[in-house]
Amino acid sequence: MTREEAFKRLTDVFREVFDDDSIELKEETTSDDVEDWDSFEHINLVVAVEKEFSFKIPMGKVITMKNVGEMVDIILELGK
Repeated sequence: MTREEAFKRLTDVFREVFDDDSIELKEETTSDDVEDWDSFEHINLVVAVEKEFSFKIPMGKVITMKNVGEMVDIILELGK
């Protein structure tokens, strides 16, 4: 999977979790940039990402992610 494909799929997940079709993700997108992205929704987001990409993200990686670019890095790493 390419980085672009991961971003496309991840954008779809974000739009579904946050019920907002206007979300456009960038490498540097953080929780400050997405309305309603709080700690509770972060858990829902991680579960949805795991379901979409068919793997579990280790908790150590979940808590160290600083932005969407790092999330994509993890997706590409675990999706090999």
